[in-house]
Amino acid sequence: MAIERIQTTCVYCGVGCQMILKANDGKIVQTLPADGPGKGKLCIKGWSMHEWIQSPDRLTSPLIRNSRDEPFKEVSWDEAFDFIAERTKKIVDAYTGDAFGVLVSAKCTNEDNYVLQKLARAVLQTNNVDHCARLCHSSTVTGLAKAFGSGAMTNSIDDFDVADLFFITGSNPTEQHPLIGSRIVKAVARGKKVIVADPRDIDIAKLREVHPENVIYIRQKIGTDVALLNGLMNIIIQEGLHDEEFIKERTENFETLKEKVKEYTPSKTAEITGVAEEDLKKVAKLIGETDKVSFVFAMGITQHTTGVDNVLSVANLAMLTGNIGRPGTGVNPLRGQNNVQGACDMGGLVDVFPGYQKVADPSARAKFAEHWKVPSLSDKPGLTVVEITNNAGEQIKGMYIMGENPMITDPDINHLREAFGKLDLMIVQDIFMTETGELADVVLPSASFAERDGTFTNTERRVQRTRKVIDPPGEAKPDWWIVGEIAKRLGYDHLQYQSVDQIMDEIAELTPIYGGIVFDRLEEGTLQWPCPTKDHPGTPYLHKGQFSRGLGSFNPADYKPPYEKTDQKYPFVLNTGRVLHQYHSGTMTRRSPTLVEQGNEAFVELNPKDAEKLGVVDQEMVKVSSRRGEISLKARVSEIVDQGEIFIPFHYAEAAANALTIRALDPSSKIPEFKACACRIEKY
Repeated sequence: MAIERIQTTCVYCGVGCQMILKANDGKIVQTLPADGPGKGKLCIKGWSMHEWIQSPDRLTSPLIRNSRDEPFKEVSWDEAFDFIAERTKKIVDAYTGDAFGVLVSAKCTNEDNYVLQKLARAVLQTNNVDHCARLCHSSTVTGLAKAFGSGAMTNSIDDFDVADLFFITGSNPTEQHPLIGSRIVKAVARGKKVIVADPRDIDIAKLREVHPENVIYIRQKIGTDVALLNGLMNIIIQEGLHDEEFIKERTENFETLKEKVKEYTPSKTAEITGVAEEDLKKVAKLIGETDKVSFVFAMGITQHTTGVDNVLSVANLAMLTGNIGRPGTGVNPLRGQNNVQGACDMGGLVDVFPGYQKVADPSARAKFAEHWKVPSLSDKPGLTVVEITNNAGEQIKGMYIMGENPMITDPDINHLREAFGKLDLMIVQDIFMTETGELADVVLPSASFAERDGTFTNTERRVQRTRKVIDPPGEAKPDWWIVGEIAKRLGYDHLQYQSVDQIMDEIAELTPIYGGIVFDRLEEGTLQWPCPTKDHPGTPYLHKGQFSRGLGSFNPADYKPPYEKTDQKYPFVLNTGRVLHQYHSGTMTRRSPTLVEQGNEAFVELNPKDAEKLGVVDQEMVKVSSRRGEISLKARVSEIVDQGEIFIPFHYAEAAANALTIRALDPSSKIPEFKACACRIEKY
């Protein structure tokens, strides 16, 4: 049989690199790069993509059990659907559909996410629909929508090639988004400048050792981002470096901002953040005097109880300096997963239908109800993911979890395990048995991205195709098909689709920002939303000439310390994040021999001075504990972290960082504070 070469989209980070999967005799044998956002390159995770797809660990049959004390048994699809339908109807009849929590997925296609949120809203009649964006970039969506009128990355990845200066905070692009990181590294080599503001001395900050004239690194204390950004704005205004024309013509509420940042003098800012006054002035001057500044951030500033304030402060700084609505500028949040942008776009959030059309809007409800052929739709915003689990056993009796593994990725997982045990019905749909699936009543085997067609939307709002390369193993099926069959058993016939292009046609019809995005056009190339009509070319950057909300809104914020304070018993501040060779909960990457060989061991980073006080040496096993749990792992003694701060990657189930993290939430976005909680370290 001839070798097939089929182009598709990478399923790791939000860059959306294109790849060729080579298949021979029904097996994928190699991954190669293709032209796209990664400019014809792949990171090591992408190069290793083919290694996990045909893992012997893949789920191949539906699994059910009548009691959590029993082992799972393999059943037919009909048996699984009957089991789900019977238990679901029992819950809905007793408590209404609001007794269900539904989690869509940043790993699944736009079409999968659309049909699952449709099932929740049209069939179960609940807006308890959420996903992991709540845990990574809900602060971004909330903050940028308030400031600009749109919660997405403003510019394109290609714009990084024309920016004069990058201000990077709360993002580690060389590890988390390697093909974006490589563009920034190359820009520095060409003479462009970078400011890195981060509690960790990450690799991109170390470029200062090679290009000292082009790279500035400042290390703020964890959770002091608002103070840092306010302090920079104070200096920019005092030095007359703000863009008065842009502010006058395109923004509102500037005087309120000006009064607030007056309080954040260089001395006060230095005291709060730990950044020297002279460094604050150097950074502020560089931002204020540079023509095209690209502001880049990720979860380092969003995953806080002040996450929305952090994002608003970045937006304030960008507007203050006129760095919006032009190539090479913008506020550019880097999405952590392959389709977190698309899952949001498809209505995987508690208060919006697809395309960010509010459930509170009567005209939006009427439009979707008519098309989905239901009498009405709920106008009540649903519970977020953490609120769903906090209410397990009380308001929430059942959960449907597609492609998510909260037992690794959500905060305070010891509490989460207890919460899942209170549910009357827990459905997990995935490609592998996960730590979450092990707690379920039903586990449904889904097809991987290489075994079905669909679309993903990357961090720059670019919609790209995924294409079927091989058949799924055993009885595994596409997620959209599974959801449709469950809906049919619940008496709803309007989730029966013959192909994914039918689903995308429906999305385009109901979602103005996707109005011109259909499969035929995506075969010819990719499109960035907003793309309202079939003759529209797509939008490479937002807010040209005018913000989506009209005038950009300055929203001044005050510094607030992290929710949980350190004390004598718990003296360290824990920061969590990712590493280059692993991804999310490790479901895929930890089944890739290449990646396992490169890095498959949990660790805690500890400053040498702290290690000396504790008597801890490099590579020694230690116990890290918080008020919620404890884990054992190796110490990495390194100056990458400052004194009093530690870092643990969250990928490793055997030493899960989220056994330690706290459920405290940002009041607006409801994102948990993953990036700051109090811990202690003990020797064994």
